[in-house]
Amino acid sequence: MPIQQFPLFYHELYSSGLDRSARFPVNRYKLLADKLKAKDKNKLITWHTPRLASRDEILLVHNEDYVKRFLSHQLLEKEIRRIGLRPWKDSIVERTLRLTGGALQAMEKILVGDTKMAGNMAGGTHHAFRDEGSGYCIFNDLAICAEKALCEYHIHRILILDLDVHQGDGTAKIFHEDERVYTVSLHGKNNFPFRKQVSDWDIEFENDTGDEDYLNTLDQVLQKLSKKKFDLIFFQAGVDGLATDALGLLKLTPEGMKKRNKKVFEWRESVGIPMSIFMGGGYSKPIEDTIESFTDLFMEVPLWL
Repeated sequence: MPIQQFPLFYHELYSSGLDRSARFPVNRYKLLADKLKAKDKNKLITWHTPRLASRDEILLVHNEDYVKRFLSHQLLEKEIRRIGLRPWKDSIVERTLRLTGGALQAMEKILVGDTKMAGNMAGGTHHAFRDEGSGYCIFNDLAICAEKALCEYHIHRILILDLDVHQGDGTAKIFHEDERVYTVSLHGKNNFPFRKQVSDWDIEFENDTGDEDYLNTLDQVLQKLSKKKFDLIFFQAGVDGLATDALGLLKLTPEGMKKRNKKVFEWRESVGIPMSIFMGGGYSKPIEDTIESFTDLFMEVPLWL
């Protein structure tokens, strides 16, 4: 059977919409796009330009006052400081709307039957709450996609599998006691956020956890998830568990990260549930380690379509 193409959404604003002086690896999106295009000799990835998410889509999750003030550049300085990415450029509004739009379009490609998996080459903004942003996250694209799928596509239950090294605290809070969305977070015990929320299932790792312990735990989690019923999976695929990551406290190797991704995709195939991929975090020094692991992630996907 021929390998199918993997739809991936990307916009140059993912990098250029942020100020170069921000305490954030601004260029990682452009560097990753360039590397993927150079490596993808067989054109297994199809590139798509994300639309702007609409105000109504954002309001499926977020507080109207918060949305209005962000879109009109009127957030308070303390709110901006909590989010980070400073200093802000005017283009941060369009960037945020396209980032969210890319996540929505990737999900929509799956739900209309075009593919079993699609992705957005940014996002996974799991620290955003209904009425405030946090930790580089302004609007919660995972939550917005979940609400849209539930409201408009007759999806009954969604799994959010969050493997970023930081707990998906905003997502956990938004869907607390909502049985339609099952939140699972595997994260560093001592990583940001320091005040954790309660997911449906939280698995915490001690500092310096390596490949063997991490992957054994992931196997157990996936085995138990196989016994639950879901219609759609969101994979928050941050690679900030790498040993070289500046904001993570785990000790995963690049090979361990590859094995993580393969286990997730193999499990998805076994349960037969479509999956949307949200890029998540990665802050290695050197940043090339992050770029390499994200390249491995996205180049692996077509092998499972």
